[in-house]
Amino acid sequence: MGLLALGTPLDWDETKPLAEHIRYHGISQFLKTWDRWKDNTGKGLLWGDEIEYMVASFHDEEKKVLLSLRQTEILTKLQSVTLDPALDKYKPAGCNAIPTFHPEYGRYMLESTPGFPFSGTPSSLVSVEADMRFRRQIIRSHLKKHELPITITAWPRLGVSNAIFTDPETYPDPESSSSKSNYVGQLLTNPHARFPTLTANIRQRRGSKVDIRVPLFIDENTTIPEGMNASISNGHATPAKPEPGTPYIHMDAMAFGMGCCCLQITFQAWNVDEARKVYDALVPIAPIMLALTAASPAFRGQLADVDARWNVIAASVDDRTEEERGLKPLKNDKYRIPKSRYDSVSLYLSNDERNKPEYHDVEAPINADVRKRLLDHGLDDKLASHIAHLFIRDPLVQFSETIDQDDELSMDHFENIQSTNWQTIRFKPPPVNSPIGWRVEFRSMEVQLTDFENAAFSIFIVLLTRAIISFDLNFYMPISKVDKNMQRAQERSASTSQSFFFRKHVFPQDKPLSRFDLNSRPVSPPNNPSSRSSSTPVSPINSTFPNGFAAASSSSSNQHQRENSSRSSSSCSTPIEPENIDESPEMSIDEIINGDGENFPGLMGLVNAYLNSLNVDVCTKCDLRRYLDLIKYRAKGQLVTPAVWIRRFITSHPAYKRDSVVSDEINYDLIRAMDEIERGVRPAPELLGKDYVGSGPTGCL
Repeated sequence: MGLLALGTPLDWDETKPLAEHIRYHGISQFLKTWDRWKDNTGKGLLWGDEIEYMVASFHDEEKKVLLSLRQTEILTKLQSVTLDPALDKYKPAGCNAIPTFHPEYGRYMLESTPGFPFSGTPSSLVSVEADMRFRRQIIRSHLKKHELPITITAWPRLGVSNAIFTDPETYPDPESSSSKSNYVGQLLTNPHARFPTLTANIRQRRGSKVDIRVPLFIDENTTIPEGMNASISNGHATPAKPEPGTPYIHMDAMAFGMGCCCLQITFQAWNVDEARKVYDALVPIAPIMLALTAASPAFRGQLADVDARWNVIAASVDDRTEEERGLKPLKNDKYRIPKSRYDSVSLYLSNDERNKPEYHDVEAPINADVRKRLLDHGLDDKLASHIAHLFIRDPLVQFSETIDQDDELSMDHFENIQSTNWQTIRFKPPPVNSPIGWRVEFRSMEVQLTDFENAAFSIFIVLLTRAIISFDLNFYMPISKVDKNMQRAQERSASTSQSFFFRKHVFPQDKPLSRFDLNSRPVSPPNNPSSRSSSTPVSPINSTFPNGFAAASSSSSNQHQRENSSRSSSSCSTPIEPENIDESPEMSIDEIINGDGENFPGLMGLVNAYLNSLNVDVCTKCDLRRYLDLIKYRAKGQLVTPAVWIRRFITSHPAYKRDSVVSDEINYDLIRAMDEIERGVRPAPELLGKDYVGSGPTGCL
């Protein structure tokens, strides 16, 4: 969550007439930034994560755990303590700065980010977990004795009817609350004017309350609530199509989606072209990582027949009118819009020749006026179409004090549209008056129970982006298959039960790899990869790549120069596709991550190849291996996802009545167990392996 502006928010009737003004000046602001940055380079790879927590309030005598609504009070303490120089003495080695803490949508939520960005060097990567643990320890040390910070994606009992699930108690107010929810009250929402206004304006623009439905898990004694057996409507254009009459869990407020927690990673690229290539390459990765991080099998006190949050959030902010959803003919609205504004990407945006027209095979409405304006300014069609697709949306929150802005000095109107297009991947222009360059945000992952897991997935994605750039990898596949993967990724036990479309031929020249040596010893790379002589020693791992791709230096700037040199020295930057071959067949998650043993090395193979191309000391490599092994064995099914672990805990609890209900007692024991696992006082080898070491008996500073 970025900085929250102060001002007087406008309701929807006041905002709607300003939509064209905001769009026009938003594009003006983007073009000013484009002119300043289109030919500039940044500082190389810098990146950071965002981790969201829920503050749990334990009531031991009643065996209840509730959501603490003390966000404002807690943040005031955290922001004060992070300015105290005395905190430096607790800072772990490798932590460059005191972390920062931010508000989120739910009044029970906190967000943390590193105080200074990480780099892509192995020595920086191995410090990530310590930084994350430091943040959790700071939070924990400034809560009440009966409160704990928990990294859980979806609170299992949020919105349970006729039950207390917050501390202090809250009650629904269908008449006067911003959501008009029958299940949750206004006090649940962050009191900053942006959040209730966003909630109300989504509902008003849509013309009705949001309608969230996820399939109910049916057990032996499950009771289906009356009327909760219609077809699923989850805000997505291409959801799995259940039979009419499928029982579902119903939710009706933005809090059910935006009140979920996630793990997000933002990378700074070297320049705009690199950012666009990384963006495109990560689009097909998003559903794979959603399946691997799945952590939300329960909503509104019941087990769901899904394991992930994505469609819940998509429906929770779905502001499309009936005409835009295709339920009525277009009359008052301009576009039929297939997806919610929180959804998977519909267009690739790189100008790479490998970005073929046939991959854009889903409906993606374009604002023609915006596209023409961008093209006339000199932007290429791919980037112009990307921006024009985002700008079919209306602004949702506008403050009266910032209607008129200086387009040279502000990006607020652009961000008004950009920041409320919550897609799996986000392309982020440089901020005004900042040295920060072009960035890419990876947004699909669910937050994990432990900082070890959160660090592992962060490190893996960072290393994967380095392999993408270093080896000029090609992950393009039809967007329609990416959309199908997003739906499959949310199915129960998807990481082991589902198959996913994925491209096998990823190199600039497609050649089957008969053997992929992941254990070869790296050698120092030559200074100029393009002029390597036949006598120059090459590590076996590099020799498996077409054209003998050069290794990269561990120095950030030299690394980028060598990656560029490697790409330019390739004899073919555009792939030579084999004829009559399915470019993106169905594979298991294990095959996608760990390879098929024949032609496809898997994403882990690509990451290992990149690591083997660096001069990494043995200790650092072993430290990194701990994190990569978590992903490796989870993909193999030898370690379970948090969703599988949570579901098993609930269904094996003595108080579970095989009725799909997550009672107060079960929820209390579940959240307590999650905290004990994080601290390492409760073993969970099926989730973390047998060698996991937690943060200690108290987890405090």
